Amino acid sequence: MAVHSALKRAHPGVETLWVGGEGGMEAGLVQRAGIDFKVIPAAGLHGVDLRQYPRNLAAIWRGTQAASRILKKFEPDVMFFTGGFVAVPMALAGRKIPSLLYVPDIEPGMALKALAAFAKCITVTVEQSRQYFSQDAKVVVTGYPVREELTAWNKQSARQRLGIEGELPVVLVFGGSKGAHSINMALIENLVGLLERVEVIHISGELDWPVVEKVGEKLNAEQARRYHAYAYLHEDMGAALSAADLVISRAGASTLGEFPQFGLPAILVPYPHAWRYQKVNAENLVKNGAALLIEDARLKSGLTMTIEKLLENPHRLEEMRAAMLVQRSPDAAEKIAAQLYQLAGE
Repeated sequence: MAVHSALKRAHPGVETLWVGGEGGMEAGLVQRAGIDFKVIPAAGLHGVDLRQYPRNLAAIWRGTQAASRILKKFEPDVMFFTGGFVAVPMALAGRKIPSLLYVPDIEPGMALKALAAFAKCITVTVEQSRQYFSQDAKVVVTGYPVREELTAWNKQSARQRLGIEGELPVVLVFGGSKGAHSINMALIENLVGLLERVEVIHISGELDWPVVEKVGEKLNAEQARRYHAYAYLHEDMGAALSAADLVISRAGASTLGEFPQFGLPAILVPYPHAWRYQKVNAENLVKNGAALLIEDARLKSGLTMTIEKLLENPHRLEEMRAAMLVQRSPDAAEKIAAQLYQLAGE
């Protein structure tokens, strides 16, 4: 979305088409932005039960056929991939069309490594990612592109928008678009004690929202005033990031771009039941002094203590904030858009 906006700003006449997977989460977001959108069948192979392989291979085959029809009709000059199941059939169908691959996480997964073989240019978030690609590949370090609308807030306007009126520190707890059950449960277990010292913005995701809503109903008036719970934020996500003094979250790729953009110190809890990319992302920010890492298994016992230790040490928190700001790449979207346009011209 960030790259698309940058591309349209620089070249208003450019025609774009977004291709997503059937049932994908991005459909609503893309269509709300007024971008032409098509879907194709797609499925993954990495980490999949062997019994599902035939069905998933069939989905990739059907996706490749659907992608061929889309490309024949749209006739793009360049293709842009950021990974995901849907990229594989599109890359297979459009292998003769110049393509650019953006790798959001520090270490690419299997699908991204496969897509790199098709790409004329690979853009990456940090210098560390170069090591995962062939020396012959064209790799450009751009930073992580952040959507422009996220940065439209300052701390005062953001807190006013979210109804935060007190002087206490503000902690954002966020598990990603689907939520993070263990983070949600750890917060709920420690919530009453935390609300004595902080205000909490809690973005739970849809799955745990019924539980979170009931917890909110049991708080007394003072506690409820300090607890700002949402299933998800779309337009106001930038307000949540701007309002917070500290964030607790998973360590998906967006943490590499969005938290630095806001100079937001982080306590990161990598998702333990997936490939290691979140741990690599988290360790990078920890190494640079911008974040702390808590393992998922230690979350319930360690969350409150970690938050309290940080809040009791404003100097440490300020050092983390400064370290986050060093990681910012405010022109990342423009850099990627420029590479795309150059490929289209070639």
